[in-house]
Amino acid sequence: MDVLALKRQGWTNAEIAEELGYHPATISHWIANGGPPAKRSVAPTERVVDERWAARVAALIAPPSRLLATSVFETIRAEGFAGSYPSVAREVRRQRGPRFRRAAQASVPIETAPGEESQFDWSDCCERARAWGLGEELFCFGAVACWSRHLDWWFATSIDRQHTFEGLVRHFETLGGVPKLARTDRMGCLGSSQGKRFRLHAPTLELARHHGVEIKACQSGDAKRKGKVERPFRGLEESFLEELAVLGPPASVGELNERARRWLAERVNGRAHSTTGAVPSHRLEVERRFLAPLPRARFDTAYAEPRRVHVAVPLVAWDDVRYSVPPDCLGQMVDCRVEVGSTELQVRWGGRAIARHQLAPPGSDDVWDPAHRAAAEAAALGRRAVLRLVPPATTEPTPLQLPFGDYDVEQPDLAAYGTEA
Repeated sequence: MDVLALKRQGWTNAEIAEELGYHPATISHWIANGGPPAKRSVAPTERVVDERWAARVAALIAPPSRLLATSVFETIRAEGFAGSYPSVAREVRRQRGPRFRRAAQASVPIETAPGEESQFDWSDCCERARAWGLGEELFCFGAVACWSRHLDWWFATSIDRQHTFEGLVRHFETLGGVPKLARTDRMGCLGSSQGKRFRLHAPTLELARHHGVEIKACQSGDAKRKGKVERPFRGLEESFLEELAVLGPPASVGELNERARRWLAERVNGRAHSTTGAVPSHRLEVERRFLAPLPRARFDTAYAEPRRVHVAVPLVAWDDVRYSVPPDCLGQMVDCRVEVGSTELQVRWGGRAIARHQLAPPGSDDVWDPAHRAAAEAAALGRRAVLRLVPPATTEPTPLQLPFGDYDVEQPDLAAYGTEA
């Protein structure tokens, strides 16, 4: 706005200062000198972000890209840019505009003591998985230690109970201990809602007892209570995954997890946090002293269910497919288990492993181990040989040596011995 024009209209210096957001002394100085000073300008040849780098920044943030300024800076720095991050951030803001708008109300961070709390949640990455050809479903399990801000990501193809347990156990193992509280939202795989109450399922309570941790769900609509794990998901979408789209998508979920581990170690856990001002990996070394020790035995997160073997054919059903077992197990109860992230089915009988199979797609034909099939065929042919092919014995029968007493015998057919009998 024209300061001199406002002054000619009768505005006081205080009113002009309040309107423009400057100090009244600054407005007085501008009026005395005929207006505000000219805007500082830098020659194009002296700019750090010159035409070449400005064009590169424009290419990186062109829609539909949602790269953050941090990702743009890391990318062009690897290409030879020698300037600072603030220079890149100003250029990104100039081209794309401000990223955030003013909040409707003020908020303050929730402080937690060392070892007091961790937060965990899932983020949907299915759209990325389809674009990269990794399948139809992909999710990211995120967990953060609230005091140290040490962040963990683990990508998986399901968000069921077993995968949630596996992600939480991995988080505890990364921390090297167990916090007092693990907070999340109202996951249906962990419990059921009853109005404002959230009741944990029995397996979730077993996990909590095994680790000595309290699992607590936020109230409905209270996402800010677990904002320490929600906000990093924004970096997941707008930074890490966007960088993969530029540098080259992963070929498998395993490769994605390895790249995420290295990215977090360098870009998140290895750098000063914007809120705490400390490096999360260094801060975690302090927090470990306040964590409860890990349990001696690892919590079993595998898919494990009892199954009964068919009474005539040595096959056991799992996920709409039948798998072979040794013929000795006909009609017996066996334990079937599949480790989280594994493609192998293990069958145990009496505490002993009796079969291992690679999982087949649901609805596939019966899966046979060659040894099991050969043993089953030999047993079947052996029974027929006894019934049909063995000739009658020609040797004299051995008399039975029976002690004195009464015995139940079949009624003899006297007609077979003639009329004299």
